[in-house]
Amino acid sequence: MAKKETINVKGTEIVLFTKANEEYISLTDIAKYRDTENPSQIISLWLRTYSTIEYLGLWEILNNPNFKPHIYEGFKNESAKPHFWMSPQKWINETNAIGMISKSGRYGGGTFAHSDIAFKFAAWISAEFELYLVTEYKRLKQDEQRCLSLEWDLQRTLSKINYRIHTDAIKEHIIPSTVTKEQISYTYAEEADLLNVALFGITAKQWRDANSDLKGNVRDYATLEQLVVLSNMESINALLIRQELPQGERLVQLNNVAITQMQSLLKNKNLKMLK
Repeated sequence: MAKKETINVKGTEIVLFTKANEEYISLTDIAKYRDTENPSQIISLWLRTYSTIEYLGLWEILNNPNFKPHIYEGFKNESAKPHFWMSPQKWINETNAIGMISKSGRYGGGTFAHSDIAFKFAAWISAEFELYLVTEYKRLKQDEQRCLSLEWDLQRTLSKINYRIHTDAIKEHIIPSTVTKEQISYTYAEEADLLNVALFGITAKQWRDANSDLKGNVRDYATLEQLVVLSNMESINALLIRQELPQGERLVQLNNVAITQMQSLLKNKNLKMLK
């Protein structure tokens, strides 16, 4: 599991996690609002209803290419009978469902479901509880977005500072005092493209030609990790310029820096998500 979080809904702690960029919420925790001692029985009662099986099946048909619809049709027909019984494990194993996940274990175990399904279950538990759950869920997502925006703005600021260091180094060590403004602009752009090639593998013009429908430039669409590396590369390139290394040698070194730092950042990011 990745990016495990919790929210408090009317005094009930509910675990959420992200898997393959999709949000899953603990049905076990939601069920505890109704019965703290036997949440699994509450989930099974919900799974016995025709409307639940129909909803789960339609969700899987829309989102899961490996779903087994013929098994689902059999369950849907059986759900109209009084003896019908269903468990999360049975539903997952026999239909190859992905909308629900069942984990064993005293800590971190239980039944989890995609947020679409979890909200449906919460509505069955209590309309009031569902509204509180949706409210807290939205608040959590808004807080995450604000944090991401702050990180992005901070990295943009650092990048601007390093860009000034970078341009000062170009001005002092590469541009002769007699060149025109157009030549100066060309030199700055050439050095900026050196970083673009080292990190993104393409020049600014190549990116624009390949993305004529987008506004801005390649750096406007960089990830947070790429912005971190770009900021570092500007400082390193400024140092290499002051050391009077030829542009070709600097490109090789900067490309190695980009590869190494991106691998390290992405590896650490994945480890944090796993934790």
